[in-house]
Amino acid sequence: MKAMILAAGKGERMRPLTLTVPKPLLQAGGQPLIGYHLQRLHDAGFRDIVINHAWLGDKIEQSLGDGSAYQVQIHYSREQEPLETAGGIRQALPLLTDAGDDWFVVINGDIWCDFDLRQLVAPSSPDIRAVLVLTDNPEHNPEGDFQLGDNNLVHSDGPAKLTFAGISLLHRSLFDSLEPGFHPLAPLLRQAMARDQVAGLHHHGQWLDIGTPERLAALDRQLRQHRTRSS
Repeated sequence: MKAMILAAGKGERMRPLTLTVPKPLLQAGGQPLIGYHLQRLHDAGFRDIVINHAWLGDKIEQSLGDGSAYQVQIHYSREQEPLETAGGIRQALPLLTDAGDDWFVVINGDIWCDFDLRQLVAPSSPDIRAVLVLTDNPEHNPEGDFQLGDNNLVHSDGPAKLTFAGISLLHRSLFDSLEPGFHPLAPLLRQAMARDQVAGLHHHGQWLDIGTPERLAALDRQLRQHRTRSS
């Protein structure tokens, strides 16, 4: 199975930091944000990683190269114009499924999470087309995104919604009807939820959406303090 890291956003909420540095290369705890994803993917057994990029994408390629520093093979999906999440995934499908495996993992490049990616395995039910990792609602998203219901099925609405962690296991067929171009992922997921085709996992560990300079600084302090305690 392959994995994709979404890294094409401009990171406008992170400006001025992202005026010259793409968001996935911003540092926390002594290494770029995307480096933690590459490490966790490697530790979970992933070796082929696709990274899409647009804004300052050449710097991502210059920094990460072919992925050998992380003991993985990186393939790049270059976007000439913004494609949003689903549009970017659709463009990258030939890189993600060329080995005959129709399942692949997708991770937002602007999060930090200690979720064990080995939990993402193809579901036994032939009806499921997506598995979403959900987490407890942070202060900046108190209403949550999706409801985790009976039989671990995910629904658009409910009384106790959780936050989508930006980590998912997706099936190629989810994108069958999608034309090339700009497409967000949420509408596709909601359509699949209406057909009971989306399952979920509740992650009870650490998760941060690194959406502002303040959250990046908080993560940097957390990681450095952990390193100091561990040394």
